[in-house]
Amino acid sequence: MQLSKNNLKNIAAKPGLDIPDEKLFDLPEKVLQFGTGVLLRGLPDYFIDKANKQGIFNGRVVIVKSTDGSSVDFDEQNSLYTVCVRGIAEGNEVKTDIINASVSRVLTAKADWQAILKCAHNAEMKIVFSNTTEVGIQLVEENILDGVPESFPGKLLAFLYERYQEFNGNANSGLVIVPTELITDNGDKLKEIVLQLAQFNNLSSDFINWVTNHNRFCNSLVDRIVPGRPSGSDLDEIETALGYTDALLTMSEPFCLWAIEGDEKVKEVLSFYKVDDAIKIEPDITLYKELKLRILNGTHTFNCGLAFLCGFDLTRQAVNDQHYSSFTKQLMKQISDAIPYEIDEAVKENFAKNTFERFSNPFINHQWLSITVQYTSKMKMRNVPLLQRHYELTDEVPVYMATGFAAYLLYMKSEKNGPKYFGKRDGIAYEIKDDSAHYFYEVWQNNDAATVPGAVLKDKSLWGTDLTKLPGFLDAVQTQLESIIANGALSTVAALEEAVK
Repeated sequence: MQLSKNNLKNIAAKPGLDIPDEKLFDLPEKVLQFGTGVLLRGLPDYFIDKANKQGIFNGRVVIVKSTDGSSVDFDEQNSLYTVCVRGIAEGNEVKTDIINASVSRVLTAKADWQAILKCAHNAEMKIVFSNTTEVGIQLVEENILDGVPESFPGKLLAFLYERYQEFNGNANSGLVIVPTELITDNGDKLKEIVLQLAQFNNLSSDFINWVTNHNRFCNSLVDRIVPGRPSGSDLDEIETALGYTDALLTMSEPFCLWAIEGDEKVKEVLSFYKVDDAIKIEPDITLYKELKLRILNGTHTFNCGLAFLCGFDLTRQAVNDQHYSSFTKQLMKQISDAIPYEIDEAVKENFAKNTFERFSNPFINHQWLSITVQYTSKMKMRNVPLLQRHYELTDEVPVYMATGFAAYLLYMKSEKNGPKYFGKRDGIAYEIKDDSAHYFYEVWQNNDAATVPGAVLKDKSLWGTDLTKLPGFLDAVQTQLESIIANGALSTVAALEEAVK
């Protein structure tokens, strides 16, 4: 039996399965969403469904599918899909299945463009979400009134222009626009591009003023691991337990965070925020950015090469190891103390606790190798500020950070095969996916383990600063690199635990 509106009545109620009331299908459309991806389905649409079921938001989502291909999976299931929440929260195992009824329909940009523009005539539709990947928010100089615009900002501008015309520029017809793309100040960036594109299209100053003054482009930050649909025996087991098949089934961890920059007016429009404390609508979301960037992403970056060289493929394998678990907790404490932003200690400790539980999730296969992609840029953006802040606070050498950095240097040691670069773990090759791969290939060709740390740390073109000037850091990195090479990564980690004792 396939999940669909008609089959809801045939799905057996059971503990842990949330089946929607059919009255939810009659709710009006209030959101236009650019993107069909699992992150949007597992976070914004998850919250809207939760709010609708509690009678709080009472609105549904129209999804715009911009990529080629049909929307048949959504159409056949009346846009219903299951969110399977799996993981650890507050020390307890979580297994919940939610049939999400937040999406009313899916329109494809190329085939349904006029229907998409028609949505601009709906007075109740006052929200736009997007997740078009980081490259989706970029300026493409194009005529947005001649057919279907190619870029996401072009499509959004055309939609705004249609709405402006329909409501004669009425101030109350403006929208709250919340991009979720993972770029800094995503709302500000999107607004800037939309206004540039409006100028390129010679649209009226009255329209540009309406966009500027009566539409709210909100910076936002999303944080939830949503792997999507499982496969093989994992999928068979879940669908057997559910009693139906679901082509859109979406796995998700319990943890979620959606921080949105906004005021009381934004809260009024995004009324679904009331349903979950994980939605933070505040004038400044820097606190949440720093918590995620440093404690979650920073720990990932210092850890990924080291954990992989220890022989762990998945995050949970590493934190379930006694020695590596201790290392990770000490590293997170070192990172937490060095966050370059004032945050209450209790808030940091709680976020770190949640992060550790996320690492240990037994239901999600989070690969360390996937975290190493663009390793160097992540190290610069996430962790160099932590090192600098650490030394502003103390002269004590951050040995856990140094160990992570040493492993990064060894992970980046490679052999070249055509245009690609490969490192080796226990004789087995892994591909290094990093724009700096050639740089490290050359560094290791021209240096040995004793001189590589100094050559890399002092390179201002990589880090924007000379990291050898941090007292004791170079020596610590050299020592830990030598230990990893001589004794193995896991033995080096275990030795740190013994030193703490």
